[in-house]
Amino acid sequence: MFNPRQFIKETFIYGIATIIPRVLNFLLVPLHTQSLPVTDYAENTAFYVYAAFFNVLLTYGMETSFFRFFTDRKQKDRVLGTATISLLITTAFVFVVLFAQAAPIAAFVGMSTYHFTLLLGVLLCDTLVVIPFAHLRASGKANRFTSLKLLNVGLYTGLNLVFLWWIPRTDGLFLQDDPVQYVFIANFVASATVFLFVLPFYFRLSWQWSRPIQRQMLRYGAPIMIAGLAFVVNENLDKLLIRHYIDEATMGAYSGCYKLAVFMTLFVQAFRLGAEPFFFKYAKQKDAPKVYALILKYFVICGCVLLIGVCVFLEPLKELLIRNERYWIAIQIVPIVLLANLFFGIYHNLSVWYKITDRTQIGMYISVGGALATIGLNVWLIPSIGFMGAAWATLLTYGAMATVSYLLSRRYYPIPYDMGRLALYLLTSIGIAGVYIYQFAGSLYLGTLMLFVFLLLSFFLEKNELKQLFANDHSNR
Repeated sequence: MFNPRQFIKETFIYGIATIIPRVLNFLLVPLHTQSLPVTDYAENTAFYVYAAFFNVLLTYGMETSFFRFFTDRKQKDRVLGTATISLLITTAFVFVVLFAQAAPIAAFVGMSTYHFTLLLGVLLCDTLVVIPFAHLRASGKANRFTSLKLLNVGLYTGLNLVFLWWIPRTDGLFLQDDPVQYVFIANFVASATVFLFVLPFYFRLSWQWSRPIQRQMLRYGAPIMIAGLAFVVNENLDKLLIRHYIDEATMGAYSGCYKLAVFMTLFVQAFRLGAEPFFFKYAKQKDAPKVYALILKYFVICGCVLLIGVCVFLEPLKELLIRNERYWIAIQIVPIVLLANLFFGIYHNLSVWYKITDRTQIGMYISVGGALATIGLNVWLIPSIGFMGAAWATLLTYGAMATVSYLLSRRYYPIPYDMGRLALYLLTSIGIAGVYIYQFAGSLYLGTLMLFVFLLLSFFLEKNELKQLFANDHSNR
């Protein structure tokens, strides 16, 4: 029987691990936009674009494969050992090559050798904690997982404040030479420290390995890796193409304003961390399709509330968090990017069908199709309408991916989604956000009232189901 309290509790704990780091990173935006020139902010963005790309390659879907086979097998120690050994071997080989060829690879991607070496250091540490973190999640040790994530972001945030705020107040020449390097150094120190805390995992591990299990995990994970690469393209190609078609300053402004969509992205990420293990664990229950449908509906409601809320308070958020007015030229992308990330969250919910039915190859095709659409739309729209084309390309791509996933789910794993209710919430929230932005922008009282009306509408439509759901939960305790 579905336990909504337990699901909410676990998602909340994982949410802390996601929200607090993202919020702290978000609060660094004013510091970064004040301390770094727009062109350096563009370089900072490029650093993390390449980090995302290499991270997907280095983990090759092993994290999701681990969840799939760890929760479905009696030989848990062998699954854990196989995943760990596989990742250690590939990590050792790849990083020997990358460090040996750091200079030419750095030149190819347009980075300095020093910055690229720091990137490799961050990637090495982050790759080596993937399976330990996945094991914590699969074992229900959410508190330990959360504390390590908070340690990482705490160190990163603290060192950013030391390098970019405290030291410059005593040494006016400190940031004149390559200021962005200190952001990368802070990231490396934080990642290395977390790895040291995780290191005991390797000494306690039962080093069991199975070739058949490895083949199954690689077969399952390969499409996920390709889908992950496609996601990196969807999420980051726009920024690189803006630099190519326009200039670095515009890329920096676009990336800075893109950060204001963090409220939606962290909500989606928090949900993913909590929901992914749950989807696999609950898959064999008779009411699984019904529960998956309920989860999507309430996910959409929460996402719509965020969409309206950020649009209403966009102006004060802009002034509070992006204090350099040179970044404001791209502020109009925020509503579009918010909606795009909501559709990405919907797509993630819908993708449960191909993960639990072992049809990850189909998920790969959807993601690759999305990546190709992203490339085509950005190449077409950015030269035509500037950076707004990149925002629209992201929205169109994620919307199309969600639609395709839904249509395929009806064939392979039918889930009774309440499409009428979902459409109502989405269209109502988009309408409210649009009317406010174009007719009543700046009127916070009216905007807050409109947000309150949407909340009342949602509660009125769902109150009976919520009462029944939590009543059943209480009776089962």
